[in-house]
Amino acid sequence: MPNISAYNMKGDKVGTVKLPPEIFDVKINTDLIHQAVVAQLANKRQVIAHAKGRSEVRGGGRKPWRQKGTGRARHGSIRSPIWRGGGVTFGPTKERVFKKKINKKMKQKALFMVLTSKVKDDELILLDKLEQKEPKTKLMADILKNVLKKEQESTLVVIPKKDENIIRANRNIPHTKTLRADSLNVLDLLSFKYLLMPKEAIKVIQDTYVQKA
Repeated sequence: MPNISAYNMKGDKVGTVKLPPEIFDVKINTDLIHQAVVAQLANKRQVIAHAKGRSEVRGGGRKPWRQKGTGRARHGSIRSPIWRGGGVTFGPTKERVFKKKINKKMKQKALFMVLTSKVKDDELILLDKLEQKEPKTKLMADILKNVLKKEQESTLVVIPKKDENIIRANRNIPHTKTLRADSLNVLDLLSFKYLLMPKEAIKVIQDTYVQKA
């Protein structure tokens, strides 16, 4: 069972916390993590580009000239793809589907693998508590500076429940994002170097993911 140091908001070590091994000490499979990331990115993708085919382009209901006798090639519609202003033959269409399916247990396993890698790389920072009485960005910036001992490091702040003061205080700090513990995902965890959360969040992660696995 992995142990990790816990700090207060001033950056002082206040003890150690035992992390649940089923979440923070699993065997890492990079292929599964990659599969989870690809699926998440694909499912976020929106179909925007759309080129009209010959059936969607306006006009062209009448045959441009008679079939025979003109000396010109035969044509049935001015909206044919070979005409200027006609439909597009192989253009992008809004009917494209980018969604990728991934097994629920596979997705949760990938999440635990990324959390495990954060622990192994010393990129998980645990606080005994994280609270703010008012939504001041300076207070939140001071907490990050005290705990990380560095500036401008990308940090994902995970909170056990919705806290408007922390969310608003963290909103204007560059390279940071606030996320609830019951909304963790592989992409957000990999997008930030450090993972900062109070120890209360561990229980929420257990209740949200382990029992439903």
